[in-house]
Amino acid sequence: MSKPKLHLDEDASDPDIYNALVSKGHDVTHTPNEWVKKKASDVEQLQKASEQGRSIFSFNAKDFIRIAKRTPRHKGIVVSAQKPLSIILKALNRFLNESSAEEMEDQVRWLNDWEKD
Repeated sequence: MSKPKLHLDEDASDPDIYNALVSKGHDVTHTPNEWVKKKASDVEQLQKASEQGRSIFSFNAKDFIRIAKRTPRHKGIVVSAQKPLSIILKALNRFLNESSAEEMEDQVRWLNDWEKD
């Protein structure tokens, strides 16, 4: 089983999140980059991330849950409410360390599944 690769959608593309995860050795990308433009739609970001073999992370839960119902094939969606950065980083780190890319395929999961005290 392989470690998941993560893409931060434009809504979650906080440099602090990106830099902290990359510094821990995780394979993370964000919008915009060379394969997804700034202001790309949520559908396009999910499609492009999936083409790159990446789960996508977003704070835009409502839209991504709706999109997942219309797009049953993807590499995984992780959504979260806005929370303090320290909580988001700990949970994303756990997700990337404890999950596999294979188990995330076609799944929509809440980040709080990886929040632990």
